Amino acid sequence: MAKNTNDKVSSATAVKSSGAKDPIINTAAFAFGRENYVLLGISAVVLIIGFMLMAGGKPTDPSIFNEEVFSFRRITLAPIVVIFGYVIGVYAIVKKAD
Repeated sequence: MAKNTNDKVSSATAVKSSGAKDPIINTAAFAFGRENYVLLGISAVVLIIGFMLMAGGKPTDPSIFNEEVFSFRRITLAPIVVIFGYVIGVYAIVKKAD
């Protein structure tokens, strides 16, 4: 029985060492392509810009209310930019890699 095992190993080795070129199969394919990663990076930058637009508006004196909290930039523009960043991120994830 040991002889049969050795024969199988030697015959498998003989097939591989015969010089025939085996086709290379890439079994470790990535889920995302280069374009997906670039879009994810753009999404991250747009999100950071959106959250930076929301920052600020802190009053210098805590007893005085600062109207700057309700500016167009913080109430309208920044949330639109953040939503746009999330849309880019979702598209980057859903987009089929080439």
